[in-house]
Amino acid sequence: MPQLWDLPAPEAGFAERPNAAGLDALDLKALAATLGEPAWRGDQLFDGLYRQRWTRWEQFSSLSKALRTRLAAEVDLAWPSIVQSQISEDGSTKHVFELVDGKQVEGVFMPYADRVTLCLSSQVGCAMGCTFCATGQMGIVRNLTAAEIAGQVVAMLNHHDHPAGHPVNLVFMGMGEPLHNLDHLMAAFDVLTDPKGLAIPPRRITVSTSGLVSGIERLGTFARRPRLALSLNATTDDRRSRIMPVNRVWNLDALAGALAAFPLQSGERITLEYVLLKGVTDTLEDGRRLAAFARHFPAKVNLIPFNPHEGSGFEPPDEARVSALCRLLVDAGQPVSVRRSRGQDVAGACGQLVREGQRRGQPKEL
Repeated sequence: MPQLWDLPAPEAGFAERPNAAGLDALDLKALAATLGEPAWRGDQLFDGLYRQRWTRWEQFSSLSKALRTRLAAEVDLAWPSIVQSQISEDGSTKHVFELVDGKQVEGVFMPYADRVTLCLSSQVGCAMGCTFCATGQMGIVRNLTAAEIAGQVVAMLNHHDHPAGHPVNLVFMGMGEPLHNLDHLMAAFDVLTDPKGLAIPPRRITVSTSGLVSGIERLGTFARRPRLALSLNATTDDRRSRIMPVNRVWNLDALAGALAAFPLQSGERITLEYVLLKGVTDTLEDGRRLAAFARHFPAKVNLIPFNPHEGSGFEPPDEARVSALCRLLVDAGQPVSVRRSRGQDVAGACGQLVREGQRRGQPKEL
C-alpha cells in the first residue's frame, strides 16, 4: 500500500475563469491568443506581473483601457493576499497569506545588509508529520499552485517596497514538503528565475526536503533547478524514525545514497540542516555521526537550535553544547554554521501563526 507521502496532496477547487497569476511567458502568450490578441501581448503581461510586480489589472498602463476592462471581466489576477504581519525585534517580518479558497500559509521576510531572504511555503499543512514542527501537527490540506508560490514573493517584495535589482534569496523552508509538490514548485521556479521578470538566479533559491528520496532523484533530472537542502535532524535511524516518520520509508543509508548520486555543479554543496533538540539530538556522539554522514558528498552543515513552540515537548540546547558541536565539526573538516531562527518573538516556527489563528479564529489584518 502506498504511503501518504507517495500520494499527491489534495488540490484546491478554483474558479473556472483563467488566472493570469503564476503563468510563464508562453502560457501568457497562449492566454493572449484566446482573447484574440497578438502574442506580444503576453510579453507585456509577463513584464507587468513580474518586472513591475503589478497586482491589479488597472495598473497595466501598457495596455489599452478597453483591454484592461476586458481582462478584468474575463481573467482573474489572484495572488495571495497578506492578512497578518508581525515584525520581530531582529528586523524580520512574518506574514500570513490568505489564498483564494480562504486557506492560509506563512512566509517570512528577512532583511540583511547585502540581500533579503524570503522563506516560502509550498503546501497548506504538511504530510510528513515531523514531531518537532508546528506545521507537521496540522496534517496535509492541499498543494499550493505556482501562482500561490510565486505570489508570496511578489506580495512580500511589494509590501516591503523592495527595490528591483537588490539581491533576493528564496528558501523553501516554510509550511509543507516542497518535493511533495514538485510540479507546481518547478513551474513557480521557472517564473521566478526568468531573466525578463524577477530574474532571481537559480543559485539563490534553495529547496529543503525532509528526505523524500523519490523527489530528490526527480529534482536531479532538471537541467535548471534550485539548490538542495536536507532537513536531517537525527543521526540514527531509530531516533530519526521517531521524530521524522519519512525515515521509516527512506532511511539514512537510502538518503546518503540519493545525495551522493545527486548531480552537483562545480563548487555546489548540499546543505544539511540539523535541528538541535536538547537531550535528543545534541550529543557529541550525534556530532561525530553527523560529520561521518556529511562525508558521503560535498556538504555544508547548518546547526539550528530548536525554536520552541507550544505542544512540541522539546527544548533548545545549551549554548555550550552548540559551541562544542561546532568545534567538533570544524575539527572534522566539515564546513558548519549556526542558523538562529529569526522572528522567535513573533511565533517564528513555521506554522505557528496559522495554527494560532485557527485556534482564535481568523487573524486580524494589520
